[in-house]
Amino acid sequence: MTDFDGTVFFPHNIPAETLQLLDSFPEPKILLDGQYRIIAANAAYQREFGGEQPVVGRFCYELSHHYDKPCDQVGENCPLRGAIESGEPNRVLHVHHTSAGREHVEVETVPVKDEDGDTLYYMETMHSLRQAREGRREREMVGYSRPFNRMLELAKRVAAWESSVLLLGESGTGKELVAHAIHDMSPRASAPFVALECSGLTETLFESEMFGYEKGAFTGAVGRKIGLVEAARGGTLFLDEVGDIPLSLQVKLLRLMEAGTYRRLGGVEPLRADFRLVAATHRDLAQMVRDGTFRQDLFFRINVFPIHLPPLRERAEDIPMLVTRLLSRMVMVRKVTVSKEAMEALLRYDFPGNVRELRNILERALIMADGNTIQPQHLFLGTVKGVSSVAAEATPFAEIAPLANLEKNYLAWADKNFQGDRKKLAEQLGISERTLYRKLRSHS
Repeated sequence: MTDFDGTVFFPHNIPAETLQLLDSFPEPKILLDGQYRIIAANAAYQREFGGEQPVVGRFCYELSHHYDKPCDQVGENCPLRGAIESGEPNRVLHVHHTSAGREHVEVETVPVKDEDGDTLYYMETMHSLRQAREGRREREMVGYSRPFNRMLELAKRVAAWESSVLLLGESGTGKELVAHAIHDMSPRASAPFVALECSGLTETLFESEMFGYEKGAFTGAVGRKIGLVEAARGGTLFLDEVGDIPLSLQVKLLRLMEAGTYRRLGGVEPLRADFRLVAATHRDLAQMVRDGTFRQDLFFRINVFPIHLPPLRERAEDIPMLVTRLLSRMVMVRKVTVSKEAMEALLRYDFPGNVRELRNILERALIMADGNTIQPQHLFLGTVKGVSSVAAEATPFAEIAPLANLEKNYLAWADKNFQGDRKKLAEQLGISERTLYRKLRSHS
């Protein structure tokens, strides 16, 4: 009973046994008509999204997103719309307003049909991704922007599969955190997560780290050592910066993945590998394949499910939340805040080092700040786009002034805030130390 001209209507005579079954599920579930209206809800949904107010008869987007129109009309993928148009189940990851605040929620919508194949209504199920509440606060990923949410949705989707995952993104975007999240959401979550940094590995070190060795395999091998492949048995093996593995070692990784077996150095007995591979790199592996510096067959092996991690400049709306969360982890005994001017400076910065650079900036600011508020002068942001100074952005000119006054004010500010001696300050200003002293005296 779906009319694709935009008019959808369903009779709401839902059998009592269907309502009882709906209420038996622990996760939030609702029944929807084709116009986004809730026609039934279980107790779990009422608790998470309704509070004290009834939910039946209200729109799903009103409760979950606090929108005044369907989410597909504000640029998001709507599982209900997808289910209506395809007639098949549809699943997406959204940011919902729950009883605990904003949360990442996987929403699955399934058409419920009668014996003639006509759709009666749509059943929607909400699965909350509450990793931080499960003892993983140190690995919690922070962000609600659409690029971040899309990345997390892909990670959630692939987590249930055994497919190899390739995480692509700039340095500092949190590739190991995403690898941990995939592991934590996978059926292998109770088994080990083992990471190996691939940069700078020699052939012998790579083999001994990956495969282990037997006693006497080489000089200094005084006992048996298990390798990371063995340590990751049943779990996840994370190879960070896989693009840095030399060609001579790439064949060894390829052989492990193709055969699923390996030998310890000095050993003769083949051992069976049992791990899920997650690899990461900041390099363009496809271009490296074209250049002949990365094996094409290995690329196809590890590039089954690529996930792009957005740089921080593409999800700037997450910066205030990241700042709050990072500060709470770095300072436990007092509450530190960021002034409006300092936050505006952070929002204008392009963060070439991404989240890792943001953390370093905040750590330096904490060292420089004597009070509990971080100000623009406590930030070291390098070169901000289009402006030569953070202070210039934080305190824009309000009127035309004589150049002599501008130089006087700027030199006074620079002399007060520069973290070095006057010789280095003069070098930064592009003048001699004698000229700097002369100008400071003339303006005093």
